[in-house]
Amino acid sequence: MAAELHVELVAADRQVWSGEADLVVARTTSGDIGVMPGHQPLLGVLESGPVTIRTSEATVVAAVHGGFISFADNKLSLLAEIAELADEIDAQRAERALERAKTDDDAAAGRRAEVRLRAVAVR
Repeated sequence: MAAELHVELVAADRQVWSGEADLVVARTTSGDIGVMPGHQPLLGVLESGPVTIRTSEATVVAAVHGGFISFADNKLSLLAEIAELADEIDAQRAERALERAKTDDDAAAGRRAEVRLRAVAVR
């Protein structure tokens, strides 16, 4: 089994994170999945939720909103509609967005704000 796997986290508008990791945990339509080096090939649909990338030096957390996850040949691709690193998220702005979503009864916006806040909390 290889020591690390290569990870690419890409949003529709940019490459969010790229590097070597020991473990990646993401939420799919089938539930949470952890991918380590040597994992069986997989293809899945990402649900909105935090993605945790553990490297030998740090843990990277991102808020991901939809997309796909693919793993083969020790390369993991996370292709997201929207993805933000937890370090990039303004928690106060996300809290205001959550309040607006509740007032406007906008479930999708509320879910995005909740995922952002969870990613910040995990970080």
